[in-house]
Order: sequence, then structure tokens, then C-alpha cells
Amino acid sequence: MDWRKLFTTLDGRISRQPFWIGGLILLGVNIVAGVLFGRGFLGAVVGLALLYPGLCVAVKRWHDRGKSGLWVLIGFIPVIGWIWTLVECGFLPGTSGSNEYGSDPMETSTGIA
Repeated sequence: MDWRKLFTTLDGRISRQPFWIGGLILLGVNIVAGVLFGRGFLGAVVGLALLYPGLCVAVKRWHDRGKSGLWVLIGFIPVIGWIWTLVECGFLPGTSGSNEYGSDPMETSTGIA
């Protein structure tokens, strides 16, 4: 798995597996930072630093679904937006074959296209 591409670029597509792995890694780092630094300045800095990698993972997953990365904004709708994002990105398969965002990640061994 190309970790650098997963967490640092907004282009391309990822399948469900890298989406879940990336999300769980970011959640784990956030929890560890919260335990170590609490709600202080360093905890806030770590939280802000994790926003971009989280955005990269989410945008690529929306791309795999054949939708614009702007769909990440649906997460700002309380409850319904979170459920929608969870179902759409976490459980539904991506579009088969190439789409406007890249080749099918299921055709590669890493799940990242």
C-alpha cells in the first residue's frame, strides 16, 4: 500500500479497504494524541494536522463512488450526513472500471489507483 499517496494526495481513487485502514489509523493517532496531550495546545495542533490526511482519504473514496470530492461536505450535516458518509463510503462498492477520477482500484493489488 502506498501510504504517502493515501494520506497526501487528493487525486485518484481508493477501495473500501484502504478507506477503513486509513480512517482507523487516523482515529488511532488522534486518540493517542488526545491521551498524551489532552485538550491543550499540542492536542489541537495534532488534531489540525490530521485534518488534511483525513480529507485526502475521504475525497479519494468519494471519487471511487464516482462523485466529486466536495461530497465530503455532507459530513457537516449532523447525524444524517454522518450516516450517509458511513454507508456510501464505508459499505457501498465503487464504480466498476475507470471513471473520470482514475482507474478502478480493485484492478490493482493495493486498492489504490
